[in-house]
Amino acid sequence: MKISTDRILTTHTGSLPRPKPLIDIILGREKQGSVDAAAFEAATAQAVDAVVAQQVAAGIDLVNDGEMSKPSYTTYIRHRVGGIAPDPRAAEKGRDIMVGRDLLAFPDFGVRGQRSNFAATPFPGCVGELVYKDRSALDRDIAHLKTAAAKSKPADVFMTAPSPGILTRFIINLHYPTEEAYVAALAEVMKVEYRAIVEAGFILQIDAPDLGSARNNQYRHLTDDEFRGRIAERNIAALNAAIAGLPADRMRLHICWGNYEGPHTHDLPLLKIIDIAFKARVQAFSIEAANPRHDHEWEDLKTIKIPDDRILIPGVIDSTTNFVEHPRLVAQRILRYAGVVNRERLIAGVDCGFGTAVRAEPTVADSIVWAKLAALSEGAAIASKTLWS
Repeated sequence: MKISTDRILTTHTGSLPRPKPLIDIILGREKQGSVDAAAFEAATAQAVDAVVAQQVAAGIDLVNDGEMSKPSYTTYIRHRVGGIAPDPRAAEKGRDIMVGRDLLAFPDFGVRGQRSNFAATPFPGCVGELVYKDRSALDRDIAHLKTAAAKSKPADVFMTAPSPGILTRFIINLHYPTEEAYVAALAEVMKVEYRAIVEAGFILQIDAPDLGSARNNQYRHLTDDEFRGRIAERNIAALNAAIAGLPADRMRLHICWGNYEGPHTHDLPLLKIIDIAFKARVQAFSIEAANPRHDHEWEDLKTIKIPDDRILIPGVIDSTTNFVEHPRLVAQRILRYAGVVNRERLIAGVDCGFGTAVRAEPTVADSIVWAKLAALSEGAAIASKTLWS
């Protein structure tokens, strides 16, 4: 994994604006169940080429494919893994567990918050034994990203895949007798994606909001200690089983508290989960640090021992608002974290993705996304001058 040897490197979290024609194709497939395969692949390849070039032009060092082919960062696997299908029971249960304690606490906001949080397509369900039946879509995603990276020549390339734990929230279990059995089955099938991404030469980013956001919604009935001991520890153990044998320095873990503009008053504090997260056998950890409910937590991190071999990727850009952060503010946020870990172990990132689920109208306007990423690059350059002066 590239590290910040002579300046602060920049990256982001995964999803980026998709072209409107590709959005129409993806939504059509999710709602109607079929798509012109040739048209979909051509549109995806063109979109990946463009989005990689745009990231490099914006000054982003560690780039990805923007998740161009995926309807969301989780539910795309239903097209690759057998035993998953649309089911009205899953749709009903899925909507219930998406409602967070913060939305319940502010009911006059809650209806609006729930509406903005839901993808345009319903939750699928696990209706049978899980088996990775077809990796052709995975192989095409890898090929498209390799081709685009060869043209634009970024410093490094990553590709995202969901953690077993977060999949329990978006692909509702209707088959396995226990959640423990379901998590183990998900870990087994996700091994295919994890290994393929690393073997392709990319950094594997594992998206694990199950360590943060899930406490607020899916497991809102538990106490913090119950969530830590029963859920978070179990999910990390399952993840480690799924990535066994893969080099730690080719992997990073993303933790977030829900990619939505809302109260976030019931978010689990970072210090209540980071110790368990550090048990994941990965080198880098991406966390929210621009979200106003977590912006202060750099001070908390200074009170604990962060393992010397770990890299921090704090989000210094917010992914839920149309404010474009001033580069000096970005630099200030970076410099705070340079007081937590040394500069070589610090990469500047974004709180979460800008298109975690495909919608007809994005939360953050496409042009503003690119202005935010440019501000990230400019802020990193300002911070680098201070850190390497």
